[in-house]
Amino acid sequence: MKTAVLGAGAVGCYYGGMLARAGREVVLIGRPQHVEAINRDGLYMDTVGFKEHIRVAARTDPGGIAGADLVLCCVKSTDTAKAAAEIAPQLAPHAVILSLQNGYDNAERLQTLLGRPVHPAVVYVATEMAGPGHLRHHGRGELVIGPFAGSAGIVAEFASAGVPVQLSDNVAGALWAKLIINCVYNGLSAITQLPYGRIAPGIGVAGVMEDIVAECLTVAQADGITVPGDIRAAVAGIAQSMAGQLSSTAHDVARGKPSEIDHINGYVLGRGAALGIATPVNRTIHALVKLLEDRNANGGR
Repeated sequence: MKTAVLGAGAVGCYYGGMLARAGREVVLIGRPQHVEAINRDGLYMDTVGFKEHIRVAARTDPGGIAGADLVLCCVKSTDTAKAAAEIAPQLAPHAVILSLQNGYDNAERLQTLLGRPVHPAVVYVATEMAGPGHLRHHGRGELVIGPFAGSAGIVAEFASAGVPVQLSDNVAGALWAKLIINCVYNGLSAITQLPYGRIAPGIGVAGVMEDIVAECLTVAQADGITVPGDIRAAVAGIAQSMAGQLSSTAHDVARGKPSEIDHINGYVLGRGAALGIATPVNRTIHALVKLLEDRNANGGR
């Protein structure tokens, strides 16, 4: 199975790198500084289990998608429409497309733009790009997908690379569970520039986190979504399992880049407004991160 990874950042490099390390044919499509380093030295995977340079093809143009059996879309939610335009001319008729993106509705948006099935994957991995072609992995790495034609083969492909994939009949609920976790941690990490393990024990933070969870669950329930498991326990567990992790939103804000906050707390805010449900804490988190983005856009003023 040939796999193409569009958006070879921290998430894309982890899953593409794991497949390449297992001997699978992989092409990473990413930014020039990463592509240059990977083509020169290999992808350096600094993980909790191993540290290796992995030889893997990398390029900057979407032509690498041509002929791929599996396409992993790992771009930012803000780039979903652009990704669809780049993917469309390259896709093989038989290709399976997975969306490994933050937010709830990216697979649906891609599917509408491409006019063919796109399957969401819920991602639980703590990673960052520590430098050009240098992936740092802090923990976890599992995926959750729904059953579809060929899903068993996808599960087996990832399993051969040491990546656990769970099949779920409630992917919508699993996506909301991940969205809730992101709503709790991403904005707070961006505002404070602190990792998850430092945020959770902060004075008054437990109440803020509970308010975010409660608002999200109210919106999800009104939207007909059943969030699986004990989401409060899952939220609390992130502070332990990903204690050293800064959110992707925190990295974006620190680098002066637009974040995905519109697709995280902003998504809950929008769905709440559509359903007539107030979400004041999610609104506050969203507004504060947008202020930070605006400050960065104006040169820190």
